[in-house]
Amino acid sequence: MLLPPRHPDFREYIPKNDIRIAEPMDSPLKFGVIGAGAFASRRHIPDILQNEDASLAAVCRRDPEALARLAVHFQAGRAYADWRAMLDECALDAVVIATPHNLHYEPARAALERGLHVLLEKPMTVRAEEARALRNLANTKRLTLAVALNPPYWAHCHAIRRAIRAGRIGEIESVSFYWTGNSGVVFGDVPMPVDTPGPVHPTLFRADAEACGGGHFMDGGAHLVSEILWVTGLRAVKAACLMDSTPSDRRAALALTFENGAIATIDSIGNSRSGNRRVRNTIGGSSGTITIEGFDFQTTISEDGGEPVTFHEGCLPPVAGPIANLIDAVRGRGALFSDANHGVHVTEVLEAAYESAATGRTVAL
Repeated sequence: MLLPPRHPDFREYIPKNDIRIAEPMDSPLKFGVIGAGAFASRRHIPDILQNEDASLAAVCRRDPEALARLAVHFQAGRAYADWRAMLDECALDAVVIATPHNLHYEPARAALERGLHVLLEKPMTVRAEEARALRNLANTKRLTLAVALNPPYWAHCHAIRRAIRAGRIGEIESVSFYWTGNSGVVFGDVPMPVDTPGPVHPTLFRADAEACGGGHFMDGGAHLVSEILWVTGLRAVKAACLMDSTPSDRRAALALTFENGAIATIDSIGNSRSGNRRVRNTIGGSSGTITIEGFDFQTTISEDGGEPVTFHEGCLPPVAGPIANLIDAVRGRGALFSDANHGVHVTEVLEAAYESAATGRTVAL
């Protein structure tokens, strides 16, 4: 059964707090953006500007020419080349951190120590020890710490998570994720198109294994790990990984064992010569199966003995994005979709994957 947009049966797959109409606040949250680069300029900064509960107080990045272009383009209140100066001088309520991966920890810690809420781009950090330290600090300070991993902000993942929690496919036994594409542009493997959109172009920090914290799997693979952990609610206890090269990989195959005995595999190709990105994911339960195919995320929930239900991402009401969700959590209007606990466990799995690939051994988390 293929459900059309706005079909009433979709409601059973969507958490009731996913869609909220926020009341405008008299005092919007003042955001500063650290690492105001290509991605922040396409997602987080526009989301801040379009939200009545938010204002863009400051932007920060090291490149003075790009910083000037961003400040003018978005009419930012203030512009800084040093995040420390921004935190010291600018009145803020929250910060977005979208720096290279290995530079997440220090500004996040400093912001939390100053009593600011934080939205970290993925991965949360490149070391699990640092991720746990940030989570503990946020808990101590009673501050909101969110991690901008994609799956918790995708409507089809909310639908899948709700179906699994409702027991529609029974106990999870196995998961298989297959994602291929080509990220050569952001890794500097192929020239960047001259017509790349946005006020600034992406930097090539991902080509530096230290700045990236690894290679393609640390970058795009973080989302795949996030999706499996987030929709199933399972905790990984063992990891075994093969990579084409370490630490700057483009191809990886990760196997996970979960605490309930379920297993998962992720096949991630970041330098495919195919012109198409491909997705084919399967979640197998004791009494049903969920499949996700293509980048319109065609999802089919098949309960044993029942009629399959199929829908696409675009057919579901959208869920709040990272900025709106952070604001809702700060205002007490709902829980974070991607909280620090989730960010920590994703980082733990990523760290174990790279250790396994480097040593050739299975790693216990």
